[in-house]
Amino acid sequence: MSTPTRPSSGGRPAAAAPEVTGRILVVDDDPTVAEVVARYLVRDGHDVACVADGHRALRHARENPPDLIVLDLMLPGMDGLEVCRRLRETTAVPIVMLTALGAEADRLVGLAMGADDYVTKPFSPRELALRVRSVLRRARGAVIPTAQARPLRDGDLKLDPNAHTATLAGTPLTLTAREYDLLAFLLRNPGRAFTREQLLDHVWGWSFGDSATVTVHVRRLREKLELDPAAPRRLVTVWGVGYRYDPSPTDTASEDAENTRTTHHEADATDSSDIAAKRAAPEARPTDSATGHEADAGVRAKSVEGRT
Repeated sequence: MSTPTRPSSGGRPAAAAPEVTGRILVVDDDPTVAEVVARYLVRDGHDVACVADGHRALRHARENPPDLIVLDLMLPGMDGLEVCRRLRETTAVPIVMLTALGAEADRLVGLAMGADDYVTKPFSPRELALRVRSVLRRARGAVIPTAQARPLRDGDLKLDPNAHTATLAGTPLTLTAREYDLLAFLLRNPGRAFTREQLLDHVWGWSFGDSATVTVHVRRLREKLELDPAAPRRLVTVWGVGYRYDPSPTDTASEDAENTRTTHHEADATDSSDIAAKRAAPEARPTDSATGHEADAGVRAKSVEGRT
């Protein structure tokens, strides 16, 4: 099934385009749901294409790469989880899942597979449209203020918010939009512990939601960043609180070494100044002749007393 990519203006002035638009692929086997979702997304200014099964979704994504995919998990043949898994083998395109109400296990598995967001059925089409816009904005780095859009670095890990790239030891990292945002936020706040609810608010922009979403994204980041994800060194768990990013010890060691070199340099400079001062100062000698005479008189007096 396909839908018009732009709504007809009907002779009326076109509404101002929203700040973020893109090519959206809707994957849902229910034609009514797909049509309603497409209508709302088109109204927001997006180009929309709809397909009804996983195989066509993969083919369309390969031949006409979208900017975002709205993916229903309950598809005939190849289900949405398998579609998500296969997509993540080749692309980091943002994915918003449509899940059944109460299907928490499927939702968590979908997030673990690499989905960026989810909406539970029955859902408000308007809410879905807002989620799509939010994910697109984050995927394009539009949420990063100019003052903060400087490269972020920790040891061999580097993020460039302007280019929306990440490298580890010079090797590019494939991160989803949410993974990137979460990592960038934690890098900007090293050594500070955040609850899952705080991370949902700061990174996802949700005032409420399933905190397991954060847990899944942290686990995925660990698999991409840590030498041993089971014993993380960077993304650490703060028991009873949430998570914290610990800076690389190599950076701390470098700072300590620099501080040590500075201290030694200052000490050497102080020693050199003391030596120079000593060389410049004349050797202390008795200069008062009266004091010398008094000392001689005292010695003579003691000699006389001894003889008597």
